[in-house]
Amino acid sequence: MKNQPQKCTATRALSALLFAALLVTGNAAWAAQVAGVVARLSGPLMAKKADGSVKVLGLKSEIESGDTLVSEKNTYAQIKFIDNSEITLRPGTTFKVENFSFDEGKPDGDNASYSLVKGGLRSITGLMGKRNKEKFSLKTPTATIGIRGTTFIAQFVPTPAPGAAPPVLAPGLHLNVTDGAIIVTNNGGSLGFQAGQFGYVPNVNQPPVIVPSNPNIQFVPPPAFDAGSGVGGPQAGAGPARENAVDCVVR
Repeated sequence: MKNQPQKCTATRALSALLFAALLVTGNAAWAAQVAGVVARLSGPLMAKKADGSVKVLGLKSEIESGDTLVSEKNTYAQIKFIDNSEITLRPGTTFKVENFSFDEGKPDGDNASYSLVKGGLRSITGLMGKRNKEKFSLKTPTATIGIRGTTFIAQFVPTPAPGAAPPVLAPGLHLNVTDGAIIVTNNGGSLGFQAGQFGYVPNVNQPPVIVPSNPNIQFVPPPAFDAGSGVGGPQAGAGPARENAVDCVVR
């Protein structure tokens, strides 16, 4: 019986140590999830967190791995990630940061997996896209996009409901590469797109195709989005795509 208090004390001490270790581990895991911040914003932006909660974001709000971002009707939102890449969301977009991991000193751990549920965006490559291009992927309802050191626009147009007005763009995924190259893959096959080219993927089973000219892709953020964002990626708007005026330089 005399030993029992000692056992209880030992058990309490062990529990305290385990609890402290869990706190440290939990804090480290949470810190590793921060992927970037809201750098520019022209209207309401919401984040659906991995735990199901919803948060209203503002300038300098942190974006975490697992967040689903929803831009409102008139909202452009520019997200600057910790590898110096940028993704700018157009109005009416739902975009998920599926898995983001970056440590400048540990390139083997790079991972940037995103999902464009609806709407459109512009992506500008950062350090991860330069040193580990194969670690970047953008999933859409009709295809997955990989990069080759790139600035590109992607816009997904859903099939309209019966009786609704037809959309300006045909339903499916529309693409425009303004710098570098991308590769687009779905059940129908894979196709590469170079700077100045436009692409279209009608559905998940039909292969991507190159279209001869701008099909009326619109991506026009407010002028403030073009002023001194400090991006470390390549310049947008070079080459033939510039003449079609579908992109804005984020600098």
